[in-house]
Amino acid sequence: MEFPISFIKAGDEYSTYIKHIPAPYFRRNFSTDKPVVFAELLITGLGFYEAYFNGENITKGKLAPYRSNIDDYIYYDRYDLSDKITIGKNVIGVLLGNGMRNAPGGYVWDFDKARFRGAPITAFSLKIEYEDGTEETVFSDTETLTARSPIIFDDLHYGEYYDARLEIPDWNMPDFDDSGWSRAITAEAPRGETKLCEAEPIAVRNILSPVSVTKYEEGSYIYDFGVNSAGLCRLKIRGFRGQKVLLRFFEVLVNSEPYFKNNRFDFGDDRGKRYQEDEYYCSGNGTEEYTPHFTYHGFRYVLVSGITEEQATDDLLTYIEMGSDIKKRGSFTCSDDMVNKIQEATVRSDASNFFYFPTDCPQREKNGWTADAALSAEQMLLNFSPEKSYMEWLRNIYKAINDKGQLPGIVPTGGWGYEWGNGPAWDGVIVTIPYYTYKYTGDISVLQELSAPLMRYLNYLYSRLDENGLIAIGLGDWCQVGLDCNKYKTPLVVTDTVLTCDIAEKAAFIYGELGQEEQREFAACLAEKTRSAFRKNLIDMNNFTVEGATQTAQAMAIYYGMFTSEEAPRAFEVLLGYIHAADDHFDTGVLGGRVIFRLLSEYGYTELAYKMITRPDYPSYGNWFVRGATTLWEVFSPEGGSINSLNHHFWGDVSAWFYIYLAGIRVNPTCKDTAEVNIKPYFVNELYKVSAFHDTPHGRVSVEWSREEKSVIISIEAADALHGKIILPEGYVFEDFETEKPLISGKYYAVKK
Repeated sequence: MEFPISFIKAGDEYSTYIKHIPAPYFRRNFSTDKPVVFAELLITGLGFYEAYFNGENITKGKLAPYRSNIDDYIYYDRYDLSDKITIGKNVIGVLLGNGMRNAPGGYVWDFDKARFRGAPITAFSLKIEYEDGTEETVFSDTETLTARSPIIFDDLHYGEYYDARLEIPDWNMPDFDDSGWSRAITAEAPRGETKLCEAEPIAVRNILSPVSVTKYEEGSYIYDFGVNSAGLCRLKIRGFRGQKVLLRFFEVLVNSEPYFKNNRFDFGDDRGKRYQEDEYYCSGNGTEEYTPHFTYHGFRYVLVSGITEEQATDDLLTYIEMGSDIKKRGSFTCSDDMVNKIQEATVRSDASNFFYFPTDCPQREKNGWTADAALSAEQMLLNFSPEKSYMEWLRNIYKAINDKGQLPGIVPTGGWGYEWGNGPAWDGVIVTIPYYTYKYTGDISVLQELSAPLMRYLNYLYSRLDENGLIAIGLGDWCQVGLDCNKYKTPLVVTDTVLTCDIAEKAAFIYGELGQEEQREFAACLAEKTRSAFRKNLIDMNNFTVEGATQTAQAMAIYYGMFTSEEAPRAFEVLLGYIHAADDHFDTGVLGGRVIFRLLSEYGYTELAYKMITRPDYPSYGNWFVRGATTLWEVFSPEGGSINSLNHHFWGDVSAWFYIYLAGIRVNPTCKDTAEVNIKPYFVNELYKVSAFHDTPHGRVSVEWSREEKSVIISIEAADALHGKIILPEGYVFEDFETEKPLISGKYYAVKK
C-alpha cells in the first residue's frame, strides 16, 4: 500500500496556553466527468482529524486516526468513497486538531517538549478508478485551500474552546465560495513508519441525561449524571450572540462543593491552573448544538457557568459516553448487590479507560501506563474483546524500547518515562498482555511479533541484576492501602525480583510456543537465576517469612512460585496471620492486590477473600461503594483522606476473581487448548445465586448455580466444540457421589458430603 506523504499545514504557528491558534480547515476541490467504479481515500491527521466528503462527515470516530509518538508510527485510515463521488464538483474537507502532535496539557510528562511537537499537519490521497479503465489520484498539495475554523483552542487533556460566531457555513460543500481562502503550505513528513490503524475506533457507548440539576451560584449550575465515566457533553442552547458558556468537568462533590484538585494542573506561572473545561461562545442564531471535536473528559458532574435560570434545563447537556469500540464477551451477576456494583464499576472503569489502548484515568492523565494495562489484562479479556487494539498498542510498546532495552512507563511517550515510572512491575506488560491474549484467543501472531523485542528487553533485565542476582530499579507496590501512591510497605527488591522471574517464565513459555529453543533456554535461565536469588536472599527459611513481612511480599512470593510445593502451605499460614492481624482486611498495593484473593481461593479460603472484598468498612472495595463509588478508585484512603483519581482500572482483577472462582469459569487452564474450559465454582455462603458467561473462540460457555434446601443446582450451557470438566469444590459431591464430570450442557445437582 502506498501511503501519501505529501504533508501540508495551514502555517507554522501552533497553540500554547498563552497564544491560541485556531484549528485549521482544509478543502481540496476536484471534478469528474465520467462514472467511477472504485475510489479509496487514505488519510492521516497529526494530531487528530475529521474528514468530510461533499459535506458528509465520513470520519470513523473521535480522535482519529490514533494516539501515537509520530516519530514511531504515522497512522492512516482508509475510506471507500466509490459510491460518493458525483459527476461534476467534489470536495475533500479536513478539520485538524492538535492531538499528540501538540499536547501542552501533557507537560507533566514532557509532551510539550516532544521532538515531534509542531503545528497540525495532514496528508491524504484519493485514488479513483473510472469505468473506462483510467485512473486519477487527488492528493494533499498546494492546490488545497485552508482557513481558520471556529475551534479557537483544543487540547487532549484540558478541552476545547469554540466560538460559533466564527462558523463558516457549508465550508465543506462542493459549491462553497473559497476564493478568500489561503493555499496550504508544504510540510515536512514525520519520521515514523507509516501504517493503517487496525485498532477499533472511538465510538459512542451510551447516552446519559442528568439525574439532577442544582443551582450552585448565580449563573452557575451543577449537572449530575449519576455515574462517573468518560466522554463528552453535547450542549444544546438558545443563547444571545457572544454569550460565553463554560463547562467544567469533575468527579465528586466534597461538602456539596465541586472538587477539582484531582484533575487540576498548576503551571506555577502566568498560565495559572488548568482544569477539564470546554468553552462555547454562542452565535445567537436560534437553537445551537455543540459537541467538542478533539478532546474528551472523565467526569460525573459538570459545573455550567454563564447561563440563565431559564437555560438551565435538563436537556441543556447530554453525556455522550465514549471509548474504543471493543465488544463485550462476558458477563457476571450474582445475588449480592454489592458484588454486582463492583463488577459494574469494573466494567465501566475498563470501558471509560480504553481509548485505543488502556489508559490510567480519563479525567487527568489519559496516559497508557504500562502497569495499569498489565494488571487488568486477564479481567479485560474476560469481559471484552480488546485483542485487535491490544495488538496495535503492543507495536507501539515495541517501538518505544530504547537502545539499552528499556521500556518507558507510558506508551506513547515523547521521551519521558525511561528514568522514572518504569521497572519490571510496569515493563511486564510486554509479556502479560501477549500471554493472556494468547491464552484466551489462541492467536499465535501476538507472540510472533513479540519475539525480537522481548529478547532485547530480557537482555536489559539481565544487565540490571545486582551481584546477588536481585533487581530493584523501578516502581513498586503502588498505591499501598492508606499511604501515598509512591510509598510502599513492601521492599522494592521483593516485588521487582519476583516479577522479573515471572516475566522470564512467561517469556520461556512464549518462546516454547514459538519453537525458539535457544531463546526459551535464555529466558528459563533468567527465571531460575532470579528465583534462586530470591530464595537465598529474601526468604527466612526458619519461619518461611519474606523480606518486609507484608501481605504483598508473602502473597506474591507464594503466588509466583518462590516457595516449593512443600514450603508453600507453611508460608501461606504466615500470610493468614498477617491478614488476621489486620482484622481480615487486605493491606497491599496494586501488585499484591492482583494476587491475594486468587491465592486465598487456591488455598481454600474463598469465604475470607469474599469477606475482604465486600465488607463495608475501610479498607475494602465494599467501602468504596458505601461511599458512593460508581467506578474503581485509584487509592484506598479513609473517608476524609486524599482523593486521587476516582476512575482507575488497575484494581479490576477482582472481576476476574468473580469469573474464575465464584462462577468457576476457567478458560484454557493449561494454556494448551482454547477449546478446553473447566468449571470449578465456589459456593460462597453469602450467595444463593451466581450467573456468568464467556465467549471463547469456539463458542459460549454459560454457568448458573443457585441454592435449594439441600443442594446446589448447576446449570451449564457449553458450545459443542468445547470440552473440559465440571469440578466441585471441597466438601461437595454430585448425586452419584462423584466430584468431577465431563463438560456437557445440562443441569447438575451438588450436595454436601
